[in-house]
Amino acid sequence: MTEPLAPRLVEITSDNVDAALGVRVRDDQHRFVASVERSLAQAYAARDTAWPRLLMDGDEAVGFVMVSFDPEEEDPDFRAEIWRLNIGEGHQGKGYGRFAVQGVLAEARSRGISRVTVSWVPGEGSPEDFYLALGFRRTGRVDEGEVIGELLLG
Repeated sequence: MTEPLAPRLVEITSDNVDAALGVRVRDDQHRFVASVERSLAQAYAARDTAWPRLLMDGDEAVGFVMVSFDPEEEDPDFRAEIWRLNIGEGHQGKGYGRFAVQGVLAEARSRGISRVTVSWVPGEGSPEDFYLALGFRRTGRVDEGEVIGELLLG
């Protein structure tokens, strides 16, 4: 009997970038989250602040998360922000998204950050319920059509 695989967040390298590019959300979710390709291009352009990670379970890429950690950002809503969370179509509903967010929160704590934000496009199928269930709360701010949520780290 084999041990159950344990998910982990790993740095994206030349060895796993193709696996990262293979992470695809469901077709009906494209209006809520940008592709991994776009995210990696943005991470390259913002390499001093972007924290992109591939979510692996064993040898399988199951998701992607990217955070902006920018303590110098003037707008406090964007100093520690979950920028993207993409869980592969065949891997949703298995706890990988929760695991990825918990990994982000652990990284934020290790950097001495006390508040993490996320934004989402409202509407049917939006990730709003997911983030609220994880303890994020709406700040009351909407930026470019996206609701901003926050989680205070204790």
